[in-house]
Amino acid sequence: MDLEIARLGSPQRRSPLSLSTVRGDRICNFVSGDERILYRVITGATSAQVDASFERAGPRERIYFDPATLRAGIVTCGGLCPGTNNVIRTTVMELTYHYGVQTIYGFRYGFAGLVPRPGYEPIALSPDTVDDIHHHGGTILGSSRGPQDVAAMVDTLERMGIGLLLALGGDGTMRGAEEIHREITRRGVPISVIGVPKTIDNDIYLVEKTFGFETAFSIATGAIRSAHTEAKGYLNGVGLVRLMGRQSGSIAASAAIAEPDVNLVLVPEIPFSLDGAHGLLAWIERRLATRSHAVLVVAEGAGQNLLHEETEAVEVDASGNVRLRDIGQFLRRRITQHLTERGVAHSLKYIDPSYMIRSAPANPSDSIFCSSLARNAVHAGMSGRTGMLVGLWNNQFTHVPMREVVGRRNAIDPEGDLWLAVLESTGQPSEWR
Repeated sequence: MDLEIARLGSPQRRSPLSLSTVRGDRICNFVSGDERILYRVITGATSAQVDASFERAGPRERIYFDPATLRAGIVTCGGLCPGTNNVIRTTVMELTYHYGVQTIYGFRYGFAGLVPRPGYEPIALSPDTVDDIHHHGGTILGSSRGPQDVAAMVDTLERMGIGLLLALGGDGTMRGAEEIHREITRRGVPISVIGVPKTIDNDIYLVEKTFGFETAFSIATGAIRSAHTEAKGYLNGVGLVRLMGRQSGSIAASAAIAEPDVNLVLVPEIPFSLDGAHGLLAWIERRLATRSHAVLVVAEGAGQNLLHEETEAVEVDASGNVRLRDIGQFLRRRITQHLTERGVAHSLKYIDPSYMIRSAPANPSDSIFCSSLARNAVHAGMSGRTGMLVGLWNNQFTHVPMREVVGRRNAIDPEGDLWLAVLESTGQPSEWR
């Protein structure tokens, strides 16, 4: 991996932040240019892995932009996610009160707002306009999916005199922001592009945690509690909860560990079989025979091989993602059919809280995290760094090159600690034969 961060030029201006460069003087410090966060910290890693490291995030003593003349922009893309308004608010507050930037625009409806069209005009952002938005879910700027004309977007940034663009979103957004960065680099214009990783799936590569994830699995525990109550309330009750997670089952796994009434977790990373003596349906039947109830959690991307025929045409959404079949409704039908055919009287209750989770405001822990990401994104942009996103690694905030992130996803390691915790919490089979 090449983890070095691109820069617009040498930062010549003294930062307006009242911080120190001296340790022990009881004043918060600037981050020096040689502070790094190791990629691997486990003993026994190869020397090449040990040498790889991220640039540490944080305020720099020297900045690139003149705050008095800088114009900044914020864009939010992709699906709704808890904490987006928190990031917008903190970004505006940090730029205004700590750096003295007076002109900040919010581009409406995702990257579509960077392509001129009626009804999509950017809005001016100030401390007054963002004062209480952190109390609400969604995004005050609106969102959209799908790519836009890169040249047209950069034309807009140049025409408006934008020097710093902060893009909030997931893998597709980072892909789009990287394309904008490449076009800016080709033109040789001094515009910094900084990403803030936003996805409840927690699947951004080289980032331990994205904002919205913690709120998502916290709210999901409520759905699991309801499913457990329903399952326990009837003889042979089955509670089935479908959660988000296209390619990563992090929400399903984390929610199940946090609310350990779950008996089975199905995620995209772990294949499972449906039929046969060792399949899912037979497992449920055995569970009901011994315990009289069962609670199942399934991530939306799990078991897609059971739903797709090889001859079917692959459909994609506006972001280029393969459209998933509904594994939750599929399992609901098949479980009911199997138990009925086997003469097992039962009651199955199905819960899908997806959009309740997406539209919720951030919980307190996520709010803290959102604010930290936003501040570090501003610090990075003001220092002239570009083509990067702010990440978290080994519990430290880092600078991550966008080029190393796009096209790859975090996923549950079938041999890792998270999945081991799921297996030990649920008691489910470690493999399906």
